Amino acid sequence: TMYTANNILLKREYDGLQISQVKKSGSLEVLSISLEAGHIFPEHISHKDAILLLLEGEVYFGIENQVINLVPLQLFEFKADTKHFVKALTDSKFLIIR
Repeated sequence: TMYTANNILLKREYDGLQISQVKKSGSLEVLSISLEAGHIFPEHISHKDAILLLLEGEVYFGIENQVINLVPLQLFEFKADTKHFVKALTDSKFLIIR
């Protein structure tokens, strides 16, 4: 078996909001999201409990009348069916694991 690294996160340029599925296996899903500075991932819900892992940049995560400032390598866990949004303060990349 030949193993290779996936460079999807390295190669992605910042252009508004970009979302791609990195992995889907059984009940696990991993999404890669890039968000250009000043752009917003509009309010939405996830139908599953989820974790946001900020890889690069700085974002505001809005949930239940709170706004949490996240910086690289911070994890934020949230429950299913809870409205939330993300605003990029700087060019940002993060993973959603659900």
